[in-house]
Amino acid sequence: MRPQGAGGLLAGLGTLLVLLAAVVLVGLWHLTQGTSDLGVAELLGHLVGASEEDRSVGVTEVLLASRAPRLAAGIAVGIALGAAGAMLQSVSRNALASPDTLAVTAGSYFGLTLVAAFGLSVPLWASGGVAFVGGLLAAGLVLAIAGGAGSSTTRLILAGSAVAMALQAGTSMLLILFEAETTGLYAWGSGSLTQLNLDASLRALPVIGLGLLAALVLSRRLDVLGLGDDAAASLGVPVTSTRAVVVLCAVLLTAVSVTVAGPLAFVGLGAPVLARLLGSMVGAVHRHVLLIPVSGLLGALIVLLADAGMRALLTPQGAAAIPTGIPTALLGAVMIVVLARRLRDSGPTAQPPQARVGLRSRRRVLIVVVVLGALLVAVVVLGLLAGSLWLRTGDLLLWLRGGAPDLIARALTDRVPRVGAAVLAGAALALAGTVVQTTVRNPLAEPGLLGITAGAGLGAATVVTMLDGGRAAMILCAVLVGVGTFVLITVLSWRGGLAPERFVLVGIGTGYGMSALTTFLLLSANPFDTPAILTWLSGTTYGRGLDDVLPVLIALLLIVPLLLVQHRELDLLAIDEDTPRVLGVRLQRTRLAVMGLAAVLASISVVAVGVVGFVGLVAPHLARALVGGRHLRTIPVAMLLGGTLVGLADALGRSLIAPAQIPAGLMVAVLGAPYFVWLLWRSRA
Repeated sequence: MRPQGAGGLLAGLGTLLVLLAAVVLVGLWHLTQGTSDLGVAELLGHLVGASEEDRSVGVTEVLLASRAPRLAAGIAVGIALGAAGAMLQSVSRNALASPDTLAVTAGSYFGLTLVAAFGLSVPLWASGGVAFVGGLLAAGLVLAIAGGAGSSTTRLILAGSAVAMALQAGTSMLLILFEAETTGLYAWGSGSLTQLNLDASLRALPVIGLGLLAALVLSRRLDVLGLGDDAAASLGVPVTSTRAVVVLCAVLLTAVSVTVAGPLAFVGLGAPVLARLLGSMVGAVHRHVLLIPVSGLLGALIVLLADAGMRALLTPQGAAAIPTGIPTALLGAVMIVVLARRLRDSGPTAQPPQARVGLRSRRRVLIVVVVLGALLVAVVVLGLLAGSLWLRTGDLLLWLRGGAPDLIARALTDRVPRVGAAVLAGAALALAGTVVQTTVRNPLAEPGLLGITAGAGLGAATVVTMLDGGRAAMILCAVLVGVGTFVLITVLSWRGGLAPERFVLVGIGTGYGMSALTTFLLLSANPFDTPAILTWLSGTTYGRGLDDVLPVLIALLLIVPLLLVQHRELDLLAIDEDTPRVLGVRLQRTRLAVMGLAAVLASISVVAVGVVGFVGLVAPHLARALVGGRHLRTIPVAMLLGGTLVGLADALGRSLIAPAQIPAGLMVAVLGAPYFVWLLWRSRA
């Protein structure tokens, strides 16, 4: 860290004052945005006491009841998240670290939703404590399983994204199961500045001030930490305790912001990045005594500009149902993609260790296939028998002979396509995950984390909410947008070739953007359709017919042989970049071709069962552990495992709390998340 002279420090303070003035000016503009007519001139006239008395009373009511609370919440939350992001990026020395990518906001949101779901009425300070504990546990889990704050960028972001996905699945389950108790929490869960009064912001300010003060006291230590742990320790800085206290401060600030306005996405990523870019022009800003407050003010600017800009663009009436977190999430997605494009691919050493797989005899492979086939058949039978009305195996035989009573016949007519959709979609996702993990040489990657299924979900949601099309239109749009998302990720991550690590990070950023757009469509649609669409996006087989099963079946029949023919090329792709070239494989062409097929499979599966995660992660890894890494063996075993996992999740979701149902996607997350955590923990070294 180069020392700054008096001139540099004055320039830094000047930058701070300019940002403060910008917050004031943008705040005044923010006050003019609303459903009632209130311009800048009238606002200023009211502030200086020049308005007519009757009109002044109306202006006062508008300001105090709606706009001032919204403005105060935006400033408080923006400062808290911006400062928290700067702290997390500093202690991890990772430009992509933030309360969102480290699952802090997801943990806080899950904690508050859990309290609401069980009808616990708690005061603001207690809800802040719940959010703090939830965020702290989530951040601790991410850092622990990723191997510490100093782990590679890809590993840290994959860990954070997967833990956040699991927590979001748990939150969605609570929202669906306790719909009456959690009314309104879905929109709030995307980050909303809507406030009843100033109380929440005023109560949050002392806590935010305390967190900022503690961080500023430690600012000199943070400066030294930037030199590396060894250098900091040699200069007398207690590295472990400093990092722990800073993380606690960041989680505290994030928890307060979630309590006030919900999980406002990616402000904690964008603000520190902009602050460091500003530091390239004003060197003093790199010092944490200025970097933290500058990041906070930039966070406030981002929140206020996003909120006021959306209200100005969509009109206040049109923007009323759209949370402020939607535009900030889009901003964060762009930030991740831009930063990922600037990162150098650090090669095989940055990749998590592969599963230890040795040679497997043909006899063992045959036994595994037979056992898994029998297990899949058992799951199919369970799926046909399970539900609000439990059947017997004799009922299945009667139905096959055409002699079953009407009640049993109706039940089986409903369950057969649901079981078929679950099993086939699970097989398709497992196959897609196998190809993705091989191509990017990262066993922690899968279509759900890389944005492909999020893109397909956006395409399907577009048809449902805007086009009012039929099943054929939904299939077509989901596949086109899913494949288009893959093409977009490929173009954005291409730099003289498709670097696996950069592809993973760009895919995660793109997935965040697609999810934000899907949430926007969902909240813009008829509010009476929200629970049904949310359930579908959570991954469900409810209401599925044979026309939903047929496209997945056709895709598998066409694509599986193509990938099996390419099994030797896939084996070589899994080794490194050089070996396929030496042996005559056209690396980039083969990589794009097989990834394109995986994108089609993942997209079509979304039409059958909605957005389901973790299948493409867990099934390929288990398959490699059982039968080795040769794709001629891995592909069929992974498909059997994927079909079994989703089929079992569907059967359990339909029977555990019958007659109510838990979406299969959420059940898969409950089953798959612990395995993913174990996998990350096992490979953390």
